Amino acid sequence: MIATGPWREAAPVQALLSALGSAGYAAFFVGGCVRNALLGREVDDIDIATDARPKRVIEIAEEAGFRAVPTGLEHGTVTIVTEAGPLEVTTFRRDVETDGRHAKVAFSTDVAEDAARRDFTMNALYAAPDGKVVDPMGGLDDLRARRVRFVGDARARISEDTLRILRYFRFHAWYGDPMEGLDAEALAACAEGADGLDRLSAERVGKEMLKLLAAPDPAPSVGAMAQAGILARLLPGAETATLTLLVHMEELAGAAPDPIRRLAALGGEEAAKRLRLSRRQTKALDLLRTEIGSAAGTAELSWRHGREAARDVELLRAASFEAPLPADLEARLDRGAGAILPVTGRDFADKVQGPEIGAGLAEAERRWIASGFTLGRDDLLG
Repeated sequence: MIATGPWREAAPVQALLSALGSAGYAAFFVGGCVRNALLGREVDDIDIATDARPKRVIEIAEEAGFRAVPTGLEHGTVTIVTEAGPLEVTTFRRDVETDGRHAKVAFSTDVAEDAARRDFTMNALYAAPDGKVVDPMGGLDDLRARRVRFVGDARARISEDTLRILRYFRFHAWYGDPMEGLDAEALAACAEGADGLDRLSAERVGKEMLKLLAAPDPAPSVGAMAQAGILARLLPGAETATLTLLVHMEELAGAAPDPIRRLAALGGEEAAKRLRLSRRQTKALDLLRTEIGSAAGTAELSWRHGREAARDVELLRAASFEAPLPADLEARLDRGAGAILPVTGRDFADKVQGPEIGAGLAEAERRWIASGFTLGRDDLLG
């Protein structure tokens, strides 16, 4: 099996691997770049594993003309800056001590030891500089079957880092076979280790949840989280039925996945705080949740909040109330997005003063919206 693509063949990448090899060290591509290449998916980041110690990696890279940044020396990671993008180079490692959040590691010269500390078998795939795949943990068979399986004992992997519970559901959403369901042993281990989620930071939990909700169809994975009692721990009050319908509505409308829209469908108490959303994300979530049950029509929503937000609201309404999308949805969105209120406060200044100006403008706006944006300036001022 060969992992290949422009990411592997780029001259700076091969130059760095050649420099490590010429110095007598092993160097492999590892993890996501190998997994995605074998699946025919886009490769975003390139990670390299080597038996060279971090300081030696820096020396070799600089001798080859690269700039090396010691981004995580205590964990064995050096970032090499190249024209092909940053390359993360990490020394083979084995875990010495873990507490569910952090791990103390020792450097190794054995690729199998390095593979044994990784989370899932499909992430424990390595590729030599020529692309030949090295598979210490049987990840190829799992990748072919679209089976997300922990390396070794699932409970042991979770005890090393509790975030792996959420990564498991996220990886199943992105790479698993929904028809086969989730691995029973892994699901049981996730449920048993769920208490450890309380010790994770909101930032780490939020990042994983948003990545999960950005998957093409996260509903089966989120449903499994609910059955295992994990969703209620993270988002008390969240319900999955609307999410399932929303994904269907998105497909009908040709709407790209959006994690905030899907989070609005899930509901849950204090979602923004529990997932440490940004201000922009919080504002978007609050808007969607407020407008789902409002009386504002599609065109009005598009005029007030923009075309995309209005479309999101209509998708959520259709899923929440199990109703079809408006047949002329796109026309309504366009009409609202292109509408311009033909009067301003200045038009009322000659007639009224103070607060009455705002009241007059608000009434004109109400009439204009009710007319379907058809009333003109004279109609509104008459």
